[in-house]
Amino acid sequence: MLLEAVASTTNSNIGSPITAYWPVMIFFAVAVVFPVLPLILGRFLRPIKYEKAKMRPYECGIDPITEAHDRFTVRYYIVAMLFLIFDVETIFLLPWAIIFMGDDFSFTKFALVEMFVFIAILVVGYYYAWRKGALEWA
Repeated sequence: MLLEAVASTTNSNIGSPITAYWPVMIFFAVAVVFPVLPLILGRFLRPIKYEKAKMRPYECGIDPITEAHDRFTVRYYIVAMLFLIFDVETIFLLPWAIIFMGDDFSFTKFALVEMFVFIAILVVGYYYAWRKGALEWA
């Protein structure tokens, strides 16, 4: 009988099922207000005057010498692609290093050989780009 009384008082204190969603609703409201509020405030607080200097393509103080749509050399794109390749390499090395610290020796042997093959392929590609002159900027 005492157990039934405790159970009935506990159920009455819990509240409705909608109260479990209050943190989610508050988070959603904050997630909507947080980016929208600065945009609205910025719209009302910024000065609205367009001058000749303001409408120029560059506001850094240096007059533009060439057009904005000039061609870049291919080396610029090659260096960017090499950066992406080696950046992706580091992204692959981190999870491998975490898994490599495991206790299973047979798997770590396989992972070590696999990573040496991966790094060897990248070194061959780096050597090829170096010999082709892709890393020479001038």
